[in-house]
Amino acid sequence: MQASQPATFAAWRDYMARTSADALFILGDLFEVWVGDDIVQVGHDAQADFARSCQRVLHHTAQRLALFFMHGNRDFLLGAAFAGDCAMTLLADPCVLQFDTQRCLLSHGDALCLGDVDYQHFRAEVRTLAWQQRFLAKPLAERQAIAQALRAQSQAHHASGATYADVDPTLARHWLQKAKAGTLIHGHTHRPGSDWLDAGDAHDAAPRQRHVLSDWDASAAVPRLEVLRWRAGSAPQRVIAASGL
Repeated sequence: MQASQPATFAAWRDYMARTSADALFILGDLFEVWVGDDIVQVGHDAQADFARSCQRVLHHTAQRLALFFMHGNRDFLLGAAFAGDCAMTLLADPCVLQFDTQRCLLSHGDALCLGDVDYQHFRAEVRTLAWQQRFLAKPLAERQAIAQALRAQSQAHHASGATYADVDPTLARHWLQKAKAGTLIHGHTHRPGSDWLDAGDAHDAAPRQRHVLSDWDASAAVPRLEVLRWRAGSAPQRVIAASGL
């Protein structure tokens, strides 16, 4: 989300206020861009106001249910300070979730998209501590300008007709086998749906299911406001947020 999406923010705020879930997991890219936790304290523009509004929503939600956050490719700089102020727990990527009698693997999904070679090189660079320390040491305005340029570059790339890479099934199955999990839940690819990963080698022929989360856009021709709801005794279900409280 970003400040220029008031309808999407309103839908998200409403869902967060009314959901009856006991725990809520956000698997990255809650924010269109995140340039450092200090934007909440020292920022004076629309994005800073938006960050503070989101902080209030997250904090209020965390007072009545367990709230977890995993970094995405757009908000990977969200830090412990902001998470602490929101009373939400940061998760490693990937992360095993044991619920009821089922064991699944949670991931944002970008690390699995090996076909996007340029992005994987970029990801390897910006996820290093050295790069992040150098970036966060820059003035806030400079960081915002860099982030804006990167987002414009990304949007131009996808406007050209380029498609989002899907996860590599071999790597995904390897992750699941290592985690002893039968289900993968991720986002990132903009290909929401549920399917079965391609069969692996002879050493891993077990069925492996995955659920791909949707992005949120309340202003789209067909609004995208989907969540994955998981109740004890049943399999995860894809529901529209308005009907999946």
